Amino acid sequence: MSVENQTLARPMAPASTIRIPRELYAIPIVMAVFTLAVAVFANSFWLTAATSAVALSLSVTGLATLYGQLGLVSLCQFALVGVGGWVTLRIGHAWHPPFELSMLTGGSVAAIVGLIFGIPALRLRGLYLALVTLMLAGGFQTIIGAWGFPDGGAGFLGRADGAGRAMLPRPDIAQGSVPYFVYVSLIATLGLLISQWHKVAKPGRAWALIRKGEHVAIASGVNVLAYKAWAFALSGFLAGIAGALLAGNVGQLDGRAFTAFESLNLFALAVVGGVYNWYGAVIAGLLLRAVPALLTDLGIDGYVTIGIFGVALFQALATAPAGIAGQIAGLIERLTRRGARP
Repeated sequence: MSVENQTLARPMAPASTIRIPRELYAIPIVMAVFTLAVAVFANSFWLTAATSAVALSLSVTGLATLYGQLGLVSLCQFALVGVGGWVTLRIGHAWHPPFELSMLTGGSVAAIVGLIFGIPALRLRGLYLALVTLMLAGGFQTIIGAWGFPDGGAGFLGRADGAGRAMLPRPDIAQGSVPYFVYVSLIATLGLLISQWHKVAKPGRAWALIRKGEHVAIASGVNVLAYKAWAFALSGFLAGIAGALLAGNVGQLDGRAFTAFESLNLFALAVVGGVYNWYGAVIAGLLLRAVPALLTDLGIDGYVTIGIFGVALFQALATAPAGIAGQIAGLIERLTRRGARP
């Protein structure tokens, strides 16, 4: 049975016997262990890379919702990260509210933009949807290249004066590198829990029916339009939160980092990491930031990652469509069965 159809095959339990899925327990435990290990052993260089990786895992989580649950290929996810970062920076520089308010606003605006970007999905699928969303990512690249990210100044469209670019302040409770990494990990854990809850609750069952066939979904009483829009809004919101956390990590963002190629790269690594298991998003985030950081640390040109990721994507598509996370899940299942034998 394919991974994406497991939700359909899972019997519905009576309301009195419904149990919380073990994934909702595993997410905070695994993330807490990972956070503690990085906070204790990583130096400042790796701490910055890990912070970006965990933030981007939220964006991959949103992408996994679209591709893993609905089979929709969206190649503008990194542009939505940029939208969230832009709004967070602009609000932070203009009115100086608490970081959390700027972050939630950035996520909400990115959700709206993601919903607008998802309009073609109402009629298009497969290659056509991928091309349209890639063109949208290219359009964002052009706009942000000409306009730039907010760098200070008063008002919503203010620019920095001769004093130089302003830095976005981090949250009051997370000023240092280690506290901010823990802060980002906590936000990412909440995002992963929200995404996983959607998969096991009513939206996930509706998405599984839509993936099986829209006619089947409609016959089952599913509002296809509403649930597709829901998925794109959720994906955009998580991407926007990721952009806000990236902005807080370094205090500013550079438009050169938000090219259409980065959206392609993000989708490729989402497939490599695994879109059917929650920790596939974390693996993809680490690949996206840790591998280039490792090559830089070794004095190797970071562009080598293009070839590495290309080979990894080919291997995933050819032999492991569930990605690295799926292979890990399969290994754990085999070991569990072997250990349960008398």
